[in-house]
Amino acid sequence: MSDLRDRQLAHLTRPDSRPVLVVVDVQRDFADPDRLAEYGLTEAALLALDQAVTRIGDLVDAARATEVPVVWVELGSDPARPWRSSNWLRGGDYGSPMSPDEPCVLGTPGAEWYRVRPAEGEPRVVKRSYSGFLGTDLDARLHAAGCDWLTVVGLTSECCVDATAQDAVQLDWPVVVPRDATAAYDLDVNAAALVQLGLNVAVLSDTDEVVELWKKGVR
Repeated sequence: MSDLRDRQLAHLTRPDSRPVLVVVDVQRDFADPDRLAEYGLTEAALLALDQAVTRIGDLVDAARATEVPVVWVELGSDPARPWRSSNWLRGGDYGSPMSPDEPCVLGTPGAEWYRVRPAEGEPRVVKRSYSGFLGTDLDARLHAAGCDWLTVVGLTSECCVDATAQDAVQLDWPVVVPRDATAAYDLDVNAAALVQLGLNVAVLSDTDEVVELWKKGVR
């Protein structure tokens, strides 16, 4: 396995490699402890979430310092276009209007970025479901920017990070997921999500190693 990983990392750090950081759903409704009471997070899960957001911020800072592009993917729930299959899955009523408790409704405080935010000129991609690629121009933007491989971070590991990373690899993008820059609302769920990502989707890494990969590739 170490030989395989060495070959994978060699591909990512070849001369003139063009990495990109994709930040997924670090929004108040998903990350602000004051808005997460209904999820019943333990103190340990809240701490892990806080640490993940900190590491995401570290990666954003490092990406800007090394001129790695940062792309921001955010949920924008639209009451005029309710996600009906999600309504059905969570409440059993496919045809109901969007619930007032729906997260990240466009224009509401819950949709705002939490502790990290796009800088001027950094692209933002608004989605209405789990994956940053589904129904958006994210794939086209990445190709237009000449990107080669993705580091995907954000919230939550088993849901929107997983869906975005899954679609990325199926669209032929090499994907890296830093274990310390994502989280779930349950520690066991997060651990299982990382196992799944490592088996089928991404090279698992950590923040420090990703930064070193960026530096090697762009030197």
